[in-house]
Amino acid sequence: MHYIVISGGVMSGLGKGTITSSLAHLLKYSGLNVSIMKIDPYLNYDAGTMNPYQHGEVFVLDDGSEVDLDLGNYERYLDCDLSGENNITTGKVYKEVIERERRGEYLGNTVQIIPHVTNEIKRRIREVGNKHDLDVLLIEIGGTVGDIESMPFLEAIRELKRESPPNSVIMCHVTLIPEIGPNMEQKTKPTQHSVNTLRGIGIQPDIIFCRLKGQLSLESRKKIAAFTDVLEEGVIGISDTRNLYSLPEQMHDQGILNYMEKLLGYEKLKFNNPLSEFNANIDNPREKVRIAIVGKYTVLQDAYMSHKEAFVHVTGNTGIAVDIKWLDSDSLKEDQRELNDVDGILIPGGFGYRGVEGKIIAARYAREHNIPIVGICLGFQVMTIEFARNVLGLNGANSTEFDPSTENPVIDLLPEQIGKHDKGGTMRLGSKDVIVKEGTLAMSLYKEKLIRERHRHRYEVNPAYMEKFHEMGFIFSGTDIEGVRMEICELKGRKNYLAAQYHSEFKSRPLRPSPMHRFLVEMALDRKKEMMMSEGDIESTQ
Repeated sequence: MHYIVISGGVMSGLGKGTITSSLAHLLKYSGLNVSIMKIDPYLNYDAGTMNPYQHGEVFVLDDGSEVDLDLGNYERYLDCDLSGENNITTGKVYKEVIERERRGEYLGNTVQIIPHVTNEIKRRIREVGNKHDLDVLLIEIGGTVGDIESMPFLEAIRELKRESPPNSVIMCHVTLIPEIGPNMEQKTKPTQHSVNTLRGIGIQPDIIFCRLKGQLSLESRKKIAAFTDVLEEGVIGISDTRNLYSLPEQMHDQGILNYMEKLLGYEKLKFNNPLSEFNANIDNPREKVRIAIVGKYTVLQDAYMSHKEAFVHVTGNTGIAVDIKWLDSDSLKEDQRELNDVDGILIPGGFGYRGVEGKIIAARYAREHNIPIVGICLGFQVMTIEFARNVLGLNGANSTEFDPSTENPVIDLLPEQIGKHDKGGTMRLGSKDVIVKEGTLAMSLYKEKLIRERHRHRYEVNPAYMEKFHEMGFIFSGTDIEGVRMEICELKGRKNYLAAQYHSEFKSRPLRPSPMHRFLVEMALDRKKEMMMSEGDIESTQ
């Protein structure tokens, strides 16, 4: 088995996760058995309690692990389901080391970063590789070389390379190539300094990925190779691109697969890209719709990364491009005209009361103006609250998350959540069975009675109100396997109104888009065409 380690230098935000995912995709579809691990140097045990403004989206895996958004990228590019073992954090490592010390497993030794912490890091890495009988395990190290938080992990990688058979640990480094001046001159000095920092730790890179806007010049490639002791064919330019799923092809066109054959010892790796037609649809869409994402974290779009990607997947499969209009839900309390120019509305998940009333306004606007709408998690709950207030006439209908003393708690705390005080890892998490009812809009999407979708929530629809909802045509067309928890809702006689308690975006893949997002895009296109025909009829009468 080979390890490919990807570190980052110069600055954060260079797309290290996307580069790692693209390299993994390239190797997988060249015939190798591949998986990826992410090392996050923060002290948090996992990403579950982290604010989206600080860290972007919290991604949820099948086993309920709350992880960094890069694992979502890994799953999408590899078309696989990962688990919590694919994510190492400083919190996980130190917790394990301290628990072992408390049990006396270190036999009285003084517990130190080296060897005890680094040994635990290596143990976790090797465990994943051996468990799945991999050809290649890619390991992305979060942060930037030189950060104090990353030092134990880089030391563990240095030790791993020393302890492994020759040529079985390949080191990659992602750096920035600034382009400055009127001639956009490419500067290699930041890359040289970053590699020197890495070499000072005892790690010599085999491959350098250079992030830049344009194409990496031959002169820059030669200079980087000369100053870093990396062969020219191991210096790969990663240019800005509108379609990130084209990056594996970009790497392939620079001959990285031939170089990988030499490094890994494989013969004649041949890349068969399953996304060729998918990429063609993204690059040349046949139609376009505008969809509003109405949320509270819209200033940082990475908070809704999986929704953005799900819409890209829809485009790649249907040729319908999605122009996302990011709307801060708080702004809708003052001005709803922001919704006048959209073809569809998505209300995503979230926590806390801020922005909720604006989401309720968006849900009402969509229902009353026949605009296609999809609600996800909190969006599902918001649509339920809106209907309870404005159709059922339930005064002050709300969630007990936002108003614990509401007289009509149509959304209430899950029974198993009562008495829990810890926030991390205590929600209803991971893949759960969902029963889809026959003869419903939801069944027309999924075409299966039993589906499995990923969850992340503490509150649910209060079953005491179910009968009132059904009487007014608000149908719960999906439930948990016991029929107690409501999972999907729709409106009787309405073809473009749907919501789900689960996060369908988490299981969206390039060739298997989220059914909820595909539904919204196709309904948005239908409405757009209807509006255009209606406007044409008005003009002809004039």
